[in-house]
Amino acid sequence: MSHLGKEPVLPVVVIGAGPVGLAAAARLVERGLPFLVLEAGPVAGDSVRRWQHVRMFSPWRFNIDRAARALLQASGWTPPPQNELPTGGDLVGRYLEPLAALPQVAPFLRFGARVVSVGREALDKAVDAGRAETPFAVEIVQADGRRETVRARAVIDASGTWAAPNPMGAGGYPAAGEARFADRITYGIPDVKGRDRARYAGRRVLVVGGGHSAINVVLDLLALKETAPETAISWAVRRADPQRLFGGGAADALPARGELGTNARQAIEAGAVTLLAPFRATGITAAPEGGLLVSGSGREVAVDEIVVTTGFRPDLSFLREIRLGIDPALECATALAPLIDPNIHSCGTVRPHGAAELAHPEPGFYIAGMKSYGRAPTFLLATGHEQVRSIVAALAGDMAAAAKVELDLPETGVCSAQPTNRDDIRIADTAVKCCAPVKV
Repeated sequence: MSHLGKEPVLPVVVIGAGPVGLAAAARLVERGLPFLVLEAGPVAGDSVRRWQHVRMFSPWRFNIDRAARALLQASGWTPPPQNELPTGGDLVGRYLEPLAALPQVAPFLRFGARVVSVGREALDKAVDAGRAETPFAVEIVQADGRRETVRARAVIDASGTWAAPNPMGAGGYPAAGEARFADRITYGIPDVKGRDRARYAGRRVLVVGGGHSAINVVLDLLALKETAPETAISWAVRRADPQRLFGGGAADALPARGELGTNARQAIEAGAVTLLAPFRATGITAAPEGGLLVSGSGREVAVDEIVVTTGFRPDLSFLREIRLGIDPALECATALAPLIDPNIHSCGTVRPHGAAELAHPEPGFYIAGMKSYGRAPTFLLATGHEQVRSIVAALAGDMAAAAKVELDLPETGVCSAQPTNRDDIRIADTAVKCCAPVKV
């Protein structure tokens, strides 16, 4: 939209067409603000599709943004049962794809558009003069390799963290040999019972990680073992007290999550899974018989395949020319850090927050969704919806609405109130799985 003698109105650029990015689009539609969503993948919810076989702990009522719901229902969409537990595939097929296809959204989605840099147009990071009035320049690489720069009045980075998993190495860096043996390592939750079955059936598999992603993998491997009895399962966790792995059991506020912990405990007690605790991986070498030897905490374990479920971290590399206010430990916005610190909080104790807490020294730039939490594992998907509602209100100039932040949740206690210690930050991905727009 443009007016004679005036510059055209620049869009708000949203990076990522996942659950939070598309919720931001719905909020921008609601406010009548021009926008453009840039998605690196070929389809909406591209990262979610990587864990489409995983069933979420949280029911539909926690996972649909209110503005998105209103747009969808106006188009004749029928919402799924609110108490049903969706899989990642359900989240894509029954919610994200219909949302992305709406006529208010679809023309403003660009797929195969990977963002490689964000900055101010023709200004580097050190320049003060006229900075706030200068448009953002968002450089993308298209699927065919061509580069293009998109001008924007504001940027919301909702690109998530799925593409930046934490390494196996206990010190935050890859363990010695981790890169060399990358073809024997999977990060995240492989489809052990489906498309990846042949890779793990009858093999010695080491699962590394202390959250519910690890439990999901261990239980899937146990199901595989029923038909491939030679499958051997080891589970390595960094914490010394393994009892904390299993959560609240029958008392868990999310029954499906409690059941996972109970089943994992029973498998260990029955001897079906070998628990290595504490085990802080430091190296991988080739074993004489052709497998791998994984070393750590004064011991070695012989394996054929490794599944690393140690959580995720934000990719800040393409934001180098943005003035970020980043907490040195959690790599999130400075004002947000004390509200989400996993030494103190779980996702059940994080209070609602919005544009004020997510603001960076660069005016008009925000990180939202899972990436906004940096290395903290306490993210709740409903929190991401509220984040973008507040951010879009601020961009629309409605500062009263931006400041009024609250979660529309049926009850508290969605996640355990038990804090983690600093050493667990990189692996305690329980909240990522139970609450975030990634595996839960």
